Amino acid sequence: MAGSVLLALAWAAPRSSSKATSPPRSCPTLPPVPSANNLPVMATVAAGSKLDVFWQTLTGSGFWFHDVGPMMAYMADCGGNCAQFDASKAKWFKIQEQGMDASGKWAQANLDNGSPATVTIPANLKAGNYLLRHEIIALHTAQSQGGAEFYPGCVQLSVTGAGKGVPSDSETVKLPSAYKPTDAGILIDVYNMKGAYKFPGPAVASFIGGGSPAPAQGGSDDNTTEKPSSPATTKKSTSPPASSTTKKASSPASSTTSVASAVPTKSGSASCRAKRSHHRRQEVVDVREEVRRSRVRHMHRAGVARSF
Repeated sequence: MAGSVLLALAWAAPRSSSKATSPPRSCPTLPPVPSANNLPVMATVAAGSKLDVFWQTLTGSGFWFHDVGPMMAYMADCGGNCAQFDASKAKWFKIQEQGMDASGKWAQANLDNGSPATVTIPANLKAGNYLLRHEIIALHTAQSQGGAEFYPGCVQLSVTGAGKGVPSDSETVKLPSAYKPTDAGILIDVYNMKGAYKFPGPAVASFIGGGSPAPAQGGSDDNTTEKPSSPATTKKSTSPPASSTTKKASSPASSTTSVASAVPTKSGSASCRAKRSHHRRQEVVDVREEVRRSRVRHMHRAGVARSF
């Protein structure tokens, strides 16, 4: 069964707040209850469901257009009513990692054409009320500390089913404190990366089945790992800011954006240069329209033409 989740992430933060341990990386953005104003809306989903999560630009007028970096999904047991749950005390466990496919394309890049990110709720997950956190990390300016951009969003789910699966205490973490600014998957030059990409945070919880470890030099066919994984290598790519959307029930979300241009990189071949030139000519009209509609997008586009 497939579901849709609405993530409306329109909050932008300055680069000074883009560090991995910044409070905005928690979920939700607002203070703990009673002032959190958590939405009393919860989607009911069966364990094993696939949720389609659509991410869009800050204004909602265009598709997400970062394309370098991982996507990860976490869950946390609310222990009752999620609308009254203090998410700062959540014990998060990772359910999914998405990196690159065998060709070196990041799963995040698929959002650029309007495709959703698909998150699978563990089939054997114990029934209950949970927060689902879907997170994108954009790495196009991660060559220096503080350059990675974090975009987490959360929804409230009531999971049904007869499963008994729960994470061990050692597999749960607090967010954002599980990340460090110098983690290998956060402080990284993805344009000159050697070897496998290392996902930040914990491994996927061991009770989750059905996933296959990703090949060290590419990733699984669908870019998705639902078990502790071995990540991937990289291809060039870069892009700008955003927010997010999808359909079915939703809850507070937190998301951060820093306005900064990606660093252009040298092409490794004449074909790469030709491809970039072709795409630049093809996109010029679209770029002008997006600049008109979104000041944030303009800041990114004006800094450097998109590379492929």
